[in-house]
Amino acid sequence: MARVAILVGSLRQASITRKVALTLIELAPPGLDLAFVEVGDLPLYNEDLEATVPLAWARFREQMLGVDAVLFATPEYNRSVPGGLKNAIDVGSRPAGKSVFKGKPACVVSVSPGAMGGFGANHHVRQSLVFLDMPTLQQPEAYVGNAAALFDEAGKMINEGTRAFLGKILAAFADLIARSRQP
Repeated sequence: MARVAILVGSLRQASITRKVALTLIELAPPGLDLAFVEVGDLPLYNEDLEATVPLAWARFREQMLGVDAVLFATPEYNRSVPGGLKNAIDVGSRPAGKSVFKGKPACVVSVSPGAMGGFGANHHVRQSLVFLDMPTLQQPEAYVGNAAALFDEAGKMINEGTRAFLGKILAAFADLIARSRQP
């Protein structure tokens, strides 16, 4: 069983991105255990704080060390990554040489109420993943556009085409994780 951390860039509990992430958990194939690792309580990264590591940083780093892979679910803010998600990347990648991300397979799913599906945010996350040395799912690419229209009033994804697409993303991610575990 591969343990997969889901890092959600939107900090709102009722965010569309979180709803997509909940759908991903629901659709997870056998062999993938997806669970949220929260990033909203992490103090902004400041190297001075490494002398007395904040408890939230320690908790986050410990949780991330215990997972096999990471799924980044991100909205797009001003054509880029939300600050909370970028901060989590920074906190987890430090101190130098002790990144909790190194070598872990990654998948990026970007979500937007607009038609472009968070293209800019998706690629900005990917830029960081190159530096973090994370093998990242290349295909299929996961841009979820017009996302507000995909859910009913209870927050359940009702668009079967998008559900099927997310299932394909998860199957490809499961395959990437399996390949990364081979000697």
